[in-house]
Amino acid sequence: MIRIILFILLPVALFAQRNRTEERAIRKVMLEQQEAWNRADIASFMEGYWKSDSLKFIGRNGITYGWQTTLENYKKGYPTPEAMGKLTFTILSLEVLSGTSAYMIGRWQLKRKTDEPGGHFTLLWRKINGKWVIVADHTS
Repeated sequence: MIRIILFILLPVALFAQRNRTEERAIRKVMLEQQEAWNRADIASFMEGYWKSDSLKFIGRNGITYGWQTTLENYKKGYPTPEAMGKLTFTILSLEVLSGTSAYMIGRWQLKRKTDEPGGHFTLLWRKINGKWVIVADHTS
């Protein structure tokens, strides 16, 4: 009977441990993005995104495709360190769906001299070539 219980519980425990490891890796990417933004380093911020023409970004103007387009939109929308302000991410929910996909919901907040805009985001993550990257970003 103990063997049966161990046979059932061991895979569950291994799966839970793997999920915690993957969650930590994803949270690290988010922290690195936040730190890069706060250094006004958009290029390093973009390292968290899938460098592909298939990257999807959904914002107030609809959907755009591609890593380069997303980079250019960030540079146009936030042309100076003052415009970028200081960014804070708050992760509200992170679900590791498998060893190669995850789903996140969170909040973003900018602090600038003249205002403090903020909103929410939904991110779809994939582990590609051993690295967790955002493949779809819906930010409002």
